[in-house]
Amino acid sequence: MNKRLEKVIIITTDFLTINLAWIVYFFFRVETGWFELITRPEFFLPMFAVYFYWLVIFSFVGMYRTWFASSRFDELSTLFKASFVGIFLLFAVIFYDDLAHNAPSGNRLLIFIYWGIFLTFVSIGRLTVRSVQRNLLIKGYGRRNTLLVGFNPKANNIHNSVKKYRALGLDIAGYVAVKEENVGKEYDGKKVFDTYMNIAEVIERENIKEIIIALEQHEDDVLINVIGRVDTTQVKIKIVPDLYDIVSGQVRTSQIYGFPLIDVMPQLMPEWEKKVKRIMDVIISSIILVITSPVILMTMLAIKLDSKGPVFYLQERMGLNGEVFSIIKFRSMWEDAEKASGPVWSQKDDPRITKVGKFIRRVRIDELPQMINVLKGEMSLVGPRPERPYFVEQLSKEIPLYKRRLAVRPGITGWAQVKHKYDETIDDVKAKLRYDLFYIESISLRMDMKILFRTIFVVLFGKGHYE
Repeated sequence: MNKRLEKVIIITTDFLTINLAWIVYFFFRVETGWFELITRPEFFLPMFAVYFYWLVIFSFVGMYRTWFASSRFDELSTLFKASFVGIFLLFAVIFYDDLAHNAPSGNRLLIFIYWGIFLTFVSIGRLTVRSVQRNLLIKGYGRRNTLLVGFNPKANNIHNSVKKYRALGLDIAGYVAVKEENVGKEYDGKKVFDTYMNIAEVIERENIKEIIIALEQHEDDVLINVIGRVDTTQVKIKIVPDLYDIVSGQVRTSQIYGFPLIDVMPQLMPEWEKKVKRIMDVIISSIILVITSPVILMTMLAIKLDSKGPVFYLQERMGLNGEVFSIIKFRSMWEDAEKASGPVWSQKDDPRITKVGKFIRRVRIDELPQMINVLKGEMSLVGPRPERPYFVEQLSKEIPLYKRRLAVRPGITGWAQVKHKYDETIDDVKAKLRYDLFYIESISLRMDMKILFRTIFVVLFGKGHYE
């Protein structure tokens, strides 16, 4: 099922069931006459207010993420936890309001009756959609081509299990082998396309969406090599459980229909934290733009008087999931600085930097226009620094896992910027990549706040680098 269509169906179903729960509750609370009423409450306005309240809560806890073969029990468990938090907040508001107006204390317990009605209707709606979706997968709609890495008894067992559990939505397209001698062999009608060294070409040719790595013990070193050759932003990677120790700290185990798989390098930030992070980005970047507007105007004037050329410098950078965008900076170099040399990294004492450029770089003013990129959603305040597409392609060939940086939205500042110096050599890039990967696997609001405070220290004392 198309991801956008899936979200529309789930949101529509929730809209119907949440409002239906309110209608039943309203009839129970008001129309039956069983409960004392001081005044007759409104019907439509509270109904829509309650719906948008639940919409916000469901969005924050990630209940509108796209679904793929997840357990319906997990769906109900998430619904229960989200509704518990929501009902608790509603109860607190009602309790405070009742105390303020000396309302009967027994009436506030009706909120728990509403909770029961709400859970019943929304659960039925969600289970109906997921059951239909599961049946569509079984019948062949929305299935994903899957590639098995490894040609051995373990991989063959995985093949058999995937074939048995059709509700997983996976179709085995074939294999890539570790050994050259296995290329061309077949199992259950599926052939070994090539070795893992050419896995990127196989993925593109066979339209692969999912990879399951099933290696033998002495082949464990192949794992990192495979991950380094695969664009993890476009293809999901799973391994069998006994390889867990190899990538300790970078995997999350899930049980699907009793079939154990491990997701390699999932997004570790909870959905609600992602929403809060984005809200923080918008609020803080807006405040910074307003507060620094006099500085921005003076900088624009200084750049114009210092050298010819535009005030702003737009440069292509690669962002979240490999999307290319134009980063906005104050121009700190001479016009057409790379015309003769082509794309090159800046250096600490780069001769192409203007007098004004040298100053605004030292005090980090040249980064201020990037707050516009943050507002547009192309960047975040905190994340790996975005790199130019040319360098991303070059570096991904030399450094395994380099494209893993594209799994999160790039940032104005990051862990690598407060911990390391200028990128002057390939070794500097490798060192920064370690910091970026650490940030990605440890990503949290707490980590972001820590980096923001460290950035303030870096700016004040003139250390670090934001190229």
